Amino acid sequence: MSSVVIGTAGHIDHGKTALLRALTGIDADRLPEEQARGMTIDVGYAHLAFDDGVVLDFVDVPGHDRLIGNMLVGAGEIDAALLVVAADDGPRPQTVEHLALLDALGIEDGIAVVTKVDLVPADRRAEIEATTRSMLAGTGLAGAPVLAVSAVSGLGLAELREALRALERALRERRLPTDEASGGQDGAPRLAVDRVFSVRGHGAVVTGSLRGGSLKPGDTLRREPGGELVRVRGLQVHWASRDRHDGGRTALNIAGLPSDTLRRGDILTTDRRIHATERLLVELLQRAARPGGPPGAGSRRRASLRLHIGTDQAEATVRPLLGGDDAMVLLTLARPVATFPGDRGVLREPASGAIVAGIRVLDIAPPRGTSRKRMTADRLAQLSAAVAAGTNGAVPAALVALHGALGPVDFEDGQGARATLELAPDVRAALTDSAIQLVATHGAVAPLSPGLPLARARVALLRRLRSLATVERRDVHGAASAVAAVIDDAVREGHLARRGDILRDPAGGDDPPLELVAAMDRLEAALDVPAPPSLEAAASAAGCPPEGVRALQLDGRIIRIGSDLAWAAATYHRLAGLAVELARAAPLTPAALRDATDTSRKYVLAILEDLDRRGVLQRTPEGHIPGPRAPRRDAGVAALAR
Repeated sequence: MSSVVIGTAGHIDHGKTALLRALTGIDADRLPEEQARGMTIDVGYAHLAFDDGVVLDFVDVPGHDRLIGNMLVGAGEIDAALLVVAADDGPRPQTVEHLALLDALGIEDGIAVVTKVDLVPADRRAEIEATTRSMLAGTGLAGAPVLAVSAVSGLGLAELREALRALERALRERRLPTDEASGGQDGAPRLAVDRVFSVRGHGAVVTGSLRGGSLKPGDTLRREPGGELVRVRGLQVHWASRDRHDGGRTALNIAGLPSDTLRRGDILTTDRRIHATERLLVELLQRAARPGGPPGAGSRRRASLRLHIGTDQAEATVRPLLGGDDAMVLLTLARPVATFPGDRGVLREPASGAIVAGIRVLDIAPPRGTSRKRMTADRLAQLSAAVAAGTNGAVPAALVALHGALGPVDFEDGQGARATLELAPDVRAALTDSAIQLVATHGAVAPLSPGLPLARARVALLRRLRSLATVERRDVHGAASAVAAVIDDAVREGHLARRGDILRDPAGGDDPPLELVAAMDRLEAALDVPAPPSLEAAASAAGCPPEGVRALQLDGRIIRIGSDLAWAAATYHRLAGLAVELARAAPLTPAALRDATDTSRKYVLAILEDLDRRGVLQRTPEGHIPGPRAPRRDAGVAALAR
């Protein structure tokens, strides 16, 4: 059974740690310095077990204003809050700040406790209880129970235990079964690391709050940032070894990474939606009032802030997107952090520590290049609504609409290449229209052609796709598959007709005469050699009229260079590919290519000049080298097509 995680909050010396000690019998101040000074410095942990087996986990946080960063480590992975206010002191600056931080993180479940009531008269206790209720009004904790407790005398502890049990039941019924509200992938565990240490003879140990799914010894997890795989050697809950844990405070003994390479803020997970990123699209929530307003509020300026998210923090440059009072901003981080759509965090000013806004992550890889034009107010609003709803199906669909074309990480292979690329409906419709127009134009320009070669259609549609949406290098193969699917759908729906590798207008005219088709085939065969005859002589010998030559060229069956020199397309691509490979090894001279192809200077100069003109090669004093448009080594000769 998973456990609910409750975080303390409140001003320094208001009795948070003493309250947990009275409730659980556990001193959450684990550091010698904390015990010597009587002050919580870093996050600490305790748990409370009920007679029916239900266990509550507690995260105790520092109350000092200089330790807000540590406080947010504890608050970043909790289900509910235990806000503590001392009766003798009343709400203080860190009480208000901690409450604002909880609000920014979207914590809407909790209990307020007025402590040290044994030190004050009844009227003072009633006054602080009323003040605390008033302070909660207007926050996510409005209406939360306010209880009076003395950790010294035990007054109110029984009532607090009952309230905590009721809180646990409410949370379990409303939020914990699916974990969708926090963006988790159903059944995929994640643990945001808040402590790292080493145990002699066992190796690295990490602790954190387990979310999303269960873990057991032997399971393999991915560390983000980094992507390395680690194995769970052992698992402990509340200092006892377990063969399985479903959620809550957890300690993992892991193999695969030494302790000095792990850090607070890492996430161990199997959730394929969680990745490290230095760019985030986020929505500002619970924006604090401050001079000039938060980034995005009527401002186009950049701001340098600090992002606290999960158990991590990083410096962030904030850039508004749409101007006016928009709530969407782009964050550029000083280093990668691991997160996912739906994750919550806080932006603070580094110098003053003032809260700027709570944030909700919308996209961990915001659109770049062409796709940035698609970040309209309507699409951003649709994504925001999908992420807020937390439904697994709606978020990917909204991300695809925002990007135009997106390779889902669920289909990511071991090399980082995606096997599929999902297209937004408007992008798919535009590609279908382009395919129909390509076939119609080809038929009008080359009426003797049997139709548009499928390969040429795919190249043209890939070019069109890149004009509509950004296609990352790792998505090239997925884009080709998506374009092929668009063509197949157009054929199936009757917009196009296909015969072999030829696309035609379904309402097109008669096929060209068989004599012409045979003459075109003879000419293509005559040019299928490294040193072809002149085009005029070859056409005359094949009996192919000028309209047949033009149809071969438009169909991409021959590559024509100059007025009287042409190769069959397959031969030209093979020769051009050889030239590129030789140029990769060393600057390529005409003599070297002549020897490699067993042709003459006439042919190799024509090929080199054509490749130079198209940027596939680049001429230097030493010879030809790969140019800016040279295909990758694994792209094949088809990438050399015009």
